[in-house]
Amino acid sequence: MSDLPDTGPAPETAPPSRWKTAWDSDIAYSFRQSPVAVIAAIVTLILILSAVFAPWIATTNPFDPASLNLMNGFSPPGVPNQFTGETFLLGTDDQGRDVFSTILYGMRISLFVGFMAVLFAMVLGVGLGLLAGYVGGWTETIIMRVADIQLTLPSILVALLIFGIARGVIPIEYRDQVAIWVLILAIGLSDWVQFARVVRGATLVEKNKEYVQAARLIGRSSWAIMFKHILPNVLSPVLVIATISLALAIIAEATLSFLGVGAPPTQPSLGTLIRIGQDFLFSGEWWILFFPAVTLLALALSVNLLGDWLRDALNPRLR
Repeated sequence: MSDLPDTGPAPETAPPSRWKTAWDSDIAYSFRQSPVAVIAAIVTLILILSAVFAPWIATTNPFDPASLNLMNGFSPPGVPNQFTGETFLLGTDDQGRDVFSTILYGMRISLFVGFMAVLFAMVLGVGLGLLAGYVGGWTETIIMRVADIQLTLPSILVALLIFGIARGVIPIEYRDQVAIWVLILAIGLSDWVQFARVVRGATLVEKNKEYVQAARLIGRSSWAIMFKHILPNVLSPVLVIATISLALAIIAEATLSFLGVGAPPTQPSLGTLIRIGQDFLFSGEWWILFFPAVTLLALALSVNLLGDWLRDALNPRLR
């Protein structure tokens, strides 16, 4: 017999918390091992939080006419104005608006349009892709032929066409009020195709698996099978496309606004600020264009780098 004392059953260990499980996951480990992804995430987070809290961070509301002083116009960055003596970190534009404040408020419009346009394109594309892949037949043929036709046209031209048609239908007195929503509609309708093609291909694979056949045997409806069984299993590539599409949507919004068919002057985005700054570039007021352009570049590049990392992290072949 053993002389060791009987200590009883071993104490049960507490299950790991959700935070611990998430921290130890493959995606979290991949993120920690990628300095580019970490830096991109930090830059993206700083820019998004700056836009969200713009009313508290900005020195003034640049789009409130009561707060403007034309005497502050064309103040260089960090140099006291020769008339008022005020100093602005990034200078002012021709209207005396603080460029730093206009960038913060402009980012709010750019991010809002980008997020909403990607959300609209994702909902439309995922829905049509599920329908085409699961139903098949003429439904699939019509949806995918429309997608193929749209792929032959540059997305910016499709967005311009949709924006022009919508502006022509809307009465003149309401155009500025709904310009942002028309912009979201135009960009979303120009970007749904990639979501639909990816989801349709994944649905063709998933619908022949055993869990889908079992759902059919127990009498589940086609809609329930598509959205409750197949959809959760095809979301991984959708998240990657959505992240990359966000950067493209922000650039598309800036392009349309730069061309003068995007955000109205009363709600300028980063693209509108760049278009305004271009008018004064060759007269020496370089800061009006430079700082909004650098902000747009940092925002689009950081989001795009996050999308590239997410694509690699979710690719099982690279694990």
